[in-house]
Amino acid sequence: MNIGFIAHDEKKILMQNFCIAYRSILSKHELYATGTTGRMIEEACGLSIHKYLAGHVGGVQQLAVQIEQNDIDLLIFLRDPQSPKSHEPDAKHLIRICDIHSIPLATNLATAEMLVKSLDRGEMEWREIYR
Repeated sequence: MNIGFIAHDEKKILMQNFCIAYRSILSKHELYATGTTGRMIEEACGLSIHKYLAGHVGGVQQLAVQIEQNDIDLLIFLRDPQSPKSHEPDAKHLIRICDIHSIPLATNLATAEMLVKSLDRGEMEWREIYR
């Protein structure tokens, strides 16, 4: 499965910790991320990440195109709804394209954990058929 990662600045450490905790599951899949998030995940747990540009300079758009082409099976976008910044990824756009293309999306830690555990149990195999 192809898994995408994006994190607002205030959630990047949380994303690192999440990836450390689920490294054994994530290592079995192809991972994609916006630039800074991807670099931080690689540094924290040694996972191989296909990195796009930084989110605010086009990385979010690059990932969105991959979603629109049905090349992402799951997106984890840890966002900070309390203090969004103008240069950070636009959540509405990503939520919309995930809804249009039936891509499972986690926008918080609880949902991210549920989706990754579901992936590990083989409950995401329907994505193979959907493609």
